Amino acid sequence: MKLRYIYTLLTLITILYFVPANAQTKKTTKKPAAKTKTVSKKPAKAPAKKTDAKNLGDAASKTPATTTAADTGKNQNALTEQIVITTAYKPLLADAVKIRRNPDLEDVTPYKAPLSYKPYDLRLEQNSDIRQLEAMKMPPERDSIPQNNYAEVGLGNFKTTYGEAYFNTGPDQGLQAGGFVKHFAQDGNIYKQDQSRNEVNVFGKSVGSENDLTGFIDYKYNTNYFYGFNQSDPTTAVAPAHQHFSILSAEGNLAKNFADVPNDFTYAFKLKGYIYSDAFHAKESNLVLSGFLNETVNQFYAGVAGSLDLATQKDSLYNYNNSLLRLNPYIKFQGTNYKVDAGINIVDQFGFSSAFYIFPAVNLELQVIPKYVRLFAEAKGDVNRSSIMNFTTINPFMGSNIAIKNSVDQLDISAGLEGTIAPGVGFKAFVFRNSVKNMPLIVSNFSPAGNTFAVVYDNGKSRINGLTGEIDAKATDDIDIFGRVEFKDYQLAEQAQPWNLPKFKLTAGAAIHINNKVDITGSLLFRGNTQDITYTEALNPTVKATPTNISSFADLSGGVTYKATNKISVFVKVNNILDSTNQTWLYYPDYGFNIFGGVGFAF
Repeated sequence: MKLRYIYTLLTLITILYFVPANAQTKKTTKKPAAKTKTVSKKPAKAPAKKTDAKNLGDAASKTPATTTAADTGKNQNALTEQIVITTAYKPLLADAVKIRRNPDLEDVTPYKAPLSYKPYDLRLEQNSDIRQLEAMKMPPERDSIPQNNYAEVGLGNFKTTYGEAYFNTGPDQGLQAGGFVKHFAQDGNIYKQDQSRNEVNVFGKSVGSENDLTGFIDYKYNTNYFYGFNQSDPTTAVAPAHQHFSILSAEGNLAKNFADVPNDFTYAFKLKGYIYSDAFHAKESNLVLSGFLNETVNQFYAGVAGSLDLATQKDSLYNYNNSLLRLNPYIKFQGTNYKVDAGINIVDQFGFSSAFYIFPAVNLELQVIPKYVRLFAEAKGDVNRSSIMNFTTINPFMGSNIAIKNSVDQLDISAGLEGTIAPGVGFKAFVFRNSVKNMPLIVSNFSPAGNTFAVVYDNGKSRINGLTGEIDAKATDDIDIFGRVEFKDYQLAEQAQPWNLPKFKLTAGAAIHINNKVDITGSLLFRGNTQDITYTEALNPTVKATPTNISSFADLSGGVTYKATNKISVFVKVNNILDSTNQTWLYYPDYGFNIFGGVGFAF
């Protein structure tokens, strides 16, 4: 049994050994077509491209897998070699040629925002006419928390007491309310050279969608003595009387807000008045209602302005009703580099004196150098109502029973230039000629109470020729210099001289911002000499009189403010630095060198 198995095993081994050897001796062997590829090799030819390799593959697939000797004889280009693929090719690379570099995973491509274009459909216009300027936007506030209230108090020589306080509800542009209080008093070296000025004011403003409403109520109470006397005459009796002025005034305005629309209709109305009284018998009341209506048609403005001025004036010797009615129709138009305002001023005077006047009201503007220099000319006239309050404001030493007579500006003509001559340097210069009827003049009127003053009128037509120049130079944002000079020549109808009116006057000043802590201000006043005459002599101008000369003088003042914190500041003010005994009015010298200082507080 075992021998049979051994014999069978030896037979299988013999068969397996000789069969492969016999297969290799045969010239042709049939193989499955799917596992055999035939590729023809052509010597001395460049490697085939991908397209060539594809064509060779197609040719090889069409060639029979088995080639006989007869076929070889027929076609010498037949396949001469067979390649048997037994498995997939797996290339191996040595460690020396491997890339040891990691890829960069960061995206460094810059972001490019998508661009969009919006074309504007604008029409080309050749319009260089004068247009109304747009309102400048409010600059941003420097302080994060602005202070609405501020107060100052101070003391100085001449027993000076000073105080001011301002109050406001805040930066609300639609509704505002506030007020202020002022006090200033001094006691000079001359007997009863005392003065005191006091004022209280409250105001309000409301801005609506169509109109805005503003108004205020103000009260002033000022006091002084008639301390002026001839110090060179020892026989002069010195018994200064005490004077005080009480003025209660109020004003209200209603105006339509500006709208940049064509053919706009605008209007405004104002109602104001005051009640005045002094320490003696003088009283005055005034009520004025004024306004205008204006219609815009393209470049033309047509409208009418008017006012009703009602006044009563009372003293121990008179009680007058002195009122005026004004009507001013006008038309305005403008073109390339020019502007014309043409109208008339109709005035009806009624009350204790009646008269009717028609005056021109014309104003011309021409741009000589556009945006830099403007030429202007004006011709106008009006009636000036004599006012007790106005006279005492100019001269607080006026006596009682001031003469009342309205003066008339029959024709005031002026022409000049205005503009900018350099960056930050503005100027205005003009010449004028005024024709005035019944021009008022202030003269001395001595009395036992002291040297008081009265008013006389130059009956007839007086002419005033003059030149006025102004300049404002803002050298930098921290330095501002300004000045004004006036020259006047008087040709009077009856009076010999323009009593107590200077023919030359210069005012100048500067404001310097040193830094955020220190500010310096200064001012200069130079007034030419004047002449005075007694009231009795002025009433008889045909009689030769001997006027009194009042010398010219210069008054230099200045001040320094130091801002210690955002809320606390310290200030010093100096007046009449030259310490000259100036006389604005005869025998009334001003205060000499005086200085006062104090502190300010914002809250």
